[in-house]
Amino acid sequence: MVRRKLRMPETAAIRNGFNEQGLIEVRVTPNASAEEITLPAGDSAHIVAIRTPATPEHGKANHAVLRLLAKALDLPVSSLALVRGGTGRNKLIRIFGRT
Repeated sequence: MVRRKLRMPETAAIRNGFNEQGLIEVRVTPNASAEEITLPAGDSAHIVAIRTPATPEHGKANHAVLRLLAKALDLPVSSLALVRGGTGRNKLIRIFGRT
């Protein structure tokens, strides 16, 4: 089995997606074939797309999203919290200790 390379934008580009309150909106695609973070294209879109192979049962996909975002930002998972969207595809995530 060939392991695909993780596709992720630059850390600074992801950090720019957070607003002044330290919040970022993401749209999650669970059960994907690979992990991937895609930044919005253009000025009209503002939601970051995250794909994860984790299933959306028992919070597995939510944890995978937080883990992937923490990895992309080079932060511990404990510095991120799911604020809204625990059972939906659109989620609001807060970052703590933003630099």
